[in-house]
Amino acid sequence: MIAKSKPKNSWFTVLLIIAAVALWAYNQSQTPQAAEREAPRSKQTAGGPVRPPAKTRAYETHRGCTLMEARGNDGDSFLVRLPNGKKAEFRLYFVDAPESAFKSYSGGQTNHRRIQDQAADLGGITPEQAVEIGKKAKAFTTDALASHPFDLHTSWDSPFNDNRFHAFVEIKHHGKSRWLHEVLVEKGLVRIHTKGADLPDGTPSAKSKARLLELQATAKRSDAGAWGF
Repeated sequence: MIAKSKPKNSWFTVLLIIAAVALWAYNQSQTPQAAEREAPRSKQTAGGPVRPPAKTRAYETHRGCTLMEARGNDGDSFLVRLPNGKKAEFRLYFVDAPESAFKSYSGGQTNHRRIQDQAADLGGITPEQAVEIGKKAKAFTTDALASHPFDLHTSWDSPFNDNRFHAFVEIKHHGKSRWLHEVLVEKGLVRIHTKGADLPDGTPSAKSKARLLELQATAKRSDAGAWGF
């Protein structure tokens, strides 16, 4: 009796299976590398990756801001370059610094009435004295913001639709991180007058204003700034 030979394609089938397994193993070893190559990378700067602003409650937090030179910079408002390169003008919550100069505008308008109101709120000093305090407030704020990068918190609130946005600003003062508006009150360089808001750390607006009134009372007792005339 003659033995039957095995089908000729049996070895061919085995070779196909081996080849398929080898190809699968190769693809598995290469996939992580391919994914790594294809993953999007963050934009780079000389100081590292550009990071989006952090969110703190209702605020965007921009760390490492710088002051820009601008004609309108004052004790409580200033032009800022954000870390992403955007420029915007910001105004501090809670406080109003006196005008740093008497000005006249087209149409016969002036800022003289505003200066009189500021002088009255700062203990009844003269308008001329109020302008002197305005100059000191401008000098202090400019020096504080120009000396070191600072952190700024904003919700992009522009109540007058004039592209000036309210903000809280953190500065380094005597080696500590302080709110700029609080330091200005402490130095007697501003009146507590404008819009308030909850602090980025969650402190309620009412509690923050109470602290400002305490700082102002201390400034009065020590004859700081406007309270020393």
